[in-house]
Amino acid sequence: MYRKKNLFLIVMMGLAFGLYFVFIFNKTFFWDNTAFEEESVAVYIYEGDDFNKVMSVLTPLLKSPNDFVSAAQKKGYDIRVKSGKFIIRKQSNNNEIINTLRGKSLTVRVTFNNQERIEDLAGRISMQIAPDSLSLLNAFIDPSFLDLKGFNNANALSMYIPNSYDFFWNTTAENFRDKMWDYYQRFWTEARQEKAKNLGLTQLEVIDLAAIVQKETQKVDERPRVAGVYLNRIKRKMKLQADPTVIYAMKSEFKNFDTIIKRVLYKDLKIDSPYNTYKNRGLPPGPITMPDISAIDAVLNSENHRFLYFVADPNNPGYHLFAKNGRDHNRNKKIYTRWLNRNRVYR
Repeated sequence: MYRKKNLFLIVMMGLAFGLYFVFIFNKTFFWDNTAFEEESVAVYIYEGDDFNKVMSVLTPLLKSPNDFVSAAQKKGYDIRVKSGKFIIRKQSNNNEIINTLRGKSLTVRVTFNNQERIEDLAGRISMQIAPDSLSLLNAFIDPSFLDLKGFNNANALSMYIPNSYDFFWNTTAENFRDKMWDYYQRFWTEARQEKAKNLGLTQLEVIDLAAIVQKETQKVDERPRVAGVYLNRIKRKMKLQADPTVIYAMKSEFKNFDTIIKRVLYKDLKIDSPYNTYKNRGLPPGPITMPDISAIDAVLNSENHRFLYFVADPNNPGYHLFAKNGRDHNRNKKIYTRWLNRNRVYR
């Protein structure tokens, strides 16, 4: 009788232990362990992050961080952390979360346009993918890369065609740059190359001119006409005399690209800078901004006309008054100058 009682106790203890083991196993791996209310949350793990760093990100999202740590250790995730962007779904268990974090990093849509400098572009991209702005900038202006691809520090921005692109969030700065070179080559189709050649311009010169056109008018339908003015000046070997290049020169001189300059004064035209197209003949050494595709195509498909001058039209905001000679231009300029003075736009 005594032996039967002991055997019964042993069996019951074994059963209890087994049930406890099953309970702990299921709780560790298969119970919902998400503590957020949203349908899903994005988790970003940087290159070089260890498991402790991952836990600092995950802890606010978990009901039981301890259970996750236990599951991660049993599955070996704690010693094989992977960088990337990952989406954790609401009501996921630890097994699902770990499998997600072990999976392929998700892509992000990277968008950029109208950056004035390569430094600005690096800052803009760093807000969308893992590499920081300094790593991106160093990759963008790497002398060996620029020399190999036919760029320099002044025109490095020309390689980045503004658009939306899909990248893995944890892509490297160098991989991002190299992919943008691929996109640049795809952008310059045979048709676009042929149009540039017919204009007597290189690809880089087209982008330089497109940047000026971009700054001169935000009206996409007017850009081909503005581009035609500058191409007419180039054909006649006239100075471009583009106010946006003077503004860029002034910002560079002030070392402050946040400066807002609404009016270019006569004294400003004397600034000593390779970007001042009132003093220097031809195009500036690099783009004064990142032109939109519409501005680039406006140059390649410029309007064929005889206009040589233009000035803002105060009666048609955003558009310009065009002239074929100095006399008509001076008349148009007086209209604009009177409007500036009447509205007290002095700088």
